[in-house]
Amino acid sequence: MKGFIKVSALLLTIVMLISLTACTKEAGVNTVTPDVIVETSLWDDALYTEDTTLGEGVKTVQVEVKAEDKSITFTVKTDAETLADALTAHSLIEGEESQYGIYVKKVNGIFADYNVDGYYWSILKNGEYLMTGADTTVIADGEHYELVRTK
Repeated sequence: MKGFIKVSALLLTIVMLISLTACTKEAGVNTVTPDVIVETSLWDDALYTEDTTLGEGVKTVQVEVKAEDKSITFTVKTDAETLADALTAHSLIEGEESQYGIYVKKVNGIFADYNVDGYYWSILKNGEYLMTGADTTVIADGEHYELVRTK
């Protein structure tokens, strides 16, 4: 009976360790097992992995999302006034409200939080950094924006 209890305890410990490892895996971290190395990518968590058109509206803006060595472009048709409103309407950005406006932590499902991983989402318009946040950036038809995961 003692042998059965020891074996059961050992198996339970192994299962718990495997579960703990699976729960703490982060994108971009290699998982190593005795015979397998699995490379993960930030894009594994992405909502979209190819260029996509979303929405309906009188304004059309291009939003290019760049992370790691990959980028995709969203064509967003909207009646929204601000970039944040146009993107949240399609769940393309998520964040927290701060004293400075929305602090974007996810773009297209891809995480960046300077306090957690040293990365943040920078916002550019026609290749130039904006001095406004997503919720105070007024959009117009035909504009091009970039959301870049930056360190």
